[in-house]
Amino acid sequence: MLTGIHFLLTYDCTNECDHCFLFCSPRSGGTFTIAQIETVLDEARRIGSVNRIFFEGGEPFLYYPLLEAGVRAAQQRGFDIGIVTNSYWATSVKDAELWLRKLVDAGLTDISLSEDELHSGEETDERPGNALKAAQNLGLEAGIICIEKPELDSEETQARGEPVVGGNTTLKGRAVDNLTEGLPTKPWQSFHECVHEDFEAPGRVHVDAYGNVHICQGISIGNMWEIPLSELVGNYDPLAHPITTELIKGGPAQLVRKFNLDVEDGYVSDCHLCFTARRLLIDRFPQYLAPRQVYGL
Repeated sequence: MLTGIHFLLTYDCTNECDHCFLFCSPRSGGTFTIAQIETVLDEARRIGSVNRIFFEGGEPFLYYPLLEAGVRAAQQRGFDIGIVTNSYWATSVKDAELWLRKLVDAGLTDISLSEDELHSGEETDERPGNALKAAQNLGLEAGIICIEKPELDSEETQARGEPVVGGNTTLKGRAVDNLTEGLPTKPWQSFHECVHEDFEAPGRVHVDAYGNVHICQGISIGNMWEIPLSELVGNYDPLAHPITTELIKGGPAQLVRKFNLDVEDGYVSDCHLCFTARRLLIDRFPQYLAPRQVYGL
């Protein structure tokens, strides 16, 4: 049952991270209005099973008045509310409390903070720690998200014939272009299942201001500005969707076989192959592989 709606509040971001699923940057755009947020929240109530709302991006704090209004609107409708942020605004604990206090008053219940070199470009960045301390001071549930750059494991591991990939970066979005070079690969035929998403019984979807309802970032089940979100979710049939059908049948490798795609011999992971295959298919299935923003196009 669908329990979570994650707003991609904007594709704008302070950073242009090498691993970003969504190709976000300071030039990306694609931001909700408050009327659109309220429409989605009302539709989430109609679905009946949704109890959790997240505001993500991009960087949601770039549009602070909109974020505050969205949190308040979600609280008024009875949802638990979380935010994911890179903490660019937390220049000190005291300043971070100023940013967070209004959100807590509006109904925010928890916050996830990105803390890693991929986000900050620095080995040491005090801002996520400032945000964490401020959140704790205000009684928020808070956690750290740390993404490690993928790299070859130690020479000793490789010598044992185990050239596995270190790090926990999911290789889709900008990571496919920037972080896969030199990593060990497997034949594309070996990626016969998706190990990250349950397309038959999704627990959450992401929604963006263009109307796309993502069952996985870049795989849309429809446009909520054309068909109400509650109807899209209620009528979702994974075996009637040209992309999820093949992924369920045989993973990313099945996409390659079904559509006779011209791909390289080897890929690092199932996401690496899947994203590559979908990028090749975007002009054939623009309504299902959307928006182009997520594919760096």
